[in-house]
Amino acid sequence: MPLQEEIDKTRQEIRTDGYLMSIGEWISLYEKNEIDIHPDFQRFFRWSDHQKSTFIESILLGIPIPPIFVSQRDDGVWDVVDGVQRLSTIYEFVGLLNIGNREKDQFPVALQKTTYLPSLEGKKWDDPNDKENSLTQAQRLLIKRAKIAVNIVEKESDEMVKYELFQRLNTGGAIATPQEVRNCILLMLNKDLYELMRALANYESFRNCIALSDRLYEEQYDMELVLRFILLFDRDQESIKKLGGDVSVFLTDEMRKIALNKELDYTHIKEGFTTTFDTLNNTLVDDSFRRYKPDTNRFLGGFLLSAYEVIALGIGYHYKNLPPTDQISDRIKSIWSDSTYQKWSGAGVNAARRLPYLIPLGRKVFSL
Repeated sequence: MPLQEEIDKTRQEIRTDGYLMSIGEWISLYEKNEIDIHPDFQRFFRWSDHQKSTFIESILLGIPIPPIFVSQRDDGVWDVVDGVQRLSTIYEFVGLLNIGNREKDQFPVALQKTTYLPSLEGKKWDDPNDKENSLTQAQRLLIKRAKIAVNIVEKESDEMVKYELFQRLNTGGAIATPQEVRNCILLMLNKDLYELMRALANYESFRNCIALSDRLYEEQYDMELVLRFILLFDRDQESIKKLGGDVSVFLTDEMRKIALNKELDYTHIKEGFTTTFDTLNNTLVDDSFRRYKPDTNRFLGGFLLSAYEVIALGIGYHYKNLPPTDQISDRIKSIWSDSTYQKWSGAGVNAARRLPYLIPLGRKVFSL
């Protein structure tokens, strides 16, 4: 299809609208449950108290605020695609935001000192028990009358547009990692699959074996490892041979496909995953994915993704028919002297190039 035809066709699939709205109107939408800011996203969008205070400062000073992107659902409710933290900050400051079991207005938010308005320190929206440190009516009205633009992806648009928009707006932005973006997309697409992945990431045997740093947990790397397992442990040989390009893009694209798959076998995924990591937890535990030194018969260093790709995916592929548990440790140790592993796991070999070799190696090592 010629480029212009592709442009014309795709533009027809994306219907948008936009206009300015006062913060008072944004508040009214939330009070009437006509906007969904996805409370689950709060674990991924984390502004500090200082960032929140600076945002309120910007509103008071009339500094332009970036537009909020929303997607209109069939019931007319707006799903927030980009702007969760901005809106959450407003709703929290005025005492409306519900987070978990916290009641509205339970804890009036106090601002911090900012660069241009140091007197904001300790100020609250409207605390009847502390009028001295509450904003005046004029100051509250100044905030409520300030305007933030909204860009609306209308419900007639192609089903995947809002997820593409979410990914493009948030990648490299306030969210730290691609997996945090994937988690948010998955929450919008298929909350049941997200909750399965979260449960698997919290599975004790899995956590014992991967032994990640606190930083990697904060960056949701455990969820990425779960996703890699789900997408690759039973993938057919032919499609493995065709793996290439950017693996991060592959993970996102394939995650979206399985999230929309109504026939996805959750039981198969769960059994494959738990059997794999129970097996490893009963053998090498946190040595499972560390480098093995045959000359000293010791495991050294930290978690290695290339080892995970061979061992976890190899055991997962055979989870219904595994070798005896007492053989697993020796088979894992044999990988480190295998010429295929040595060739394709070294520095400078990216995932797209190594996976077509390492996944079949794991399946061979753990076959009966």
